[in-house]
Amino acid sequence: MDFRIGHGYDVHALADGLRLVLGGVEIAHTKGCVAHSDGDVVIHALCDALLGAAALGDIGMHFPDTSDDFKGIDSKILLQRVAELLRSKGYEIGNVDCTIRAQRPKLRPYIDTMRTAMAGAMGVDDDRVSVKATTTEHLGFEGREEGVSVSAVALIFRPQAGK
Repeated sequence: MDFRIGHGYDVHALADGLRLVLGGVEIAHTKGCVAHSDGDVVIHALCDALLGAAALGDIGMHFPDTSDDFKGIDSKILLQRVAELLRSKGYEIGNVDCTIRAQRPKLRPYIDTMRTAMAGAMGVDDDRVSVKATTTEHLGFEGREEGVSVSAVALIFRPQAGK
């Protein structure tokens, strides 16, 4: 089999009064991500990891923030389109792993729902999706609650024909 690994990273600033959507789930909080789409920094990092694994560019190339087509779009739709693109190139998604860095809110109560939402968008089982959350002990922009950052890795594979 042809295995490939991709890495993605994304950051969004936080601002008062906006919706906070992480991993396809709306989370109750006083701040949300500033963005052209719904600002789902988790899914954006994951899209970059998947696209990178297949050497298909990045999320900005496929879904530019200059296009009104993507203004306010639910990022699960973007993730679904990325998964469809990978499958059109003969790839399947092995597993993905995302690490969210945010001081607040506490994300543990939302992790399983995020896993299910992202797995559904990608068309894979929940056990292929890992989501972890950590604080930065009040250090840096995440610790000051100015923004959220996410790292994601993805393993994709293309079965060899006739094997």
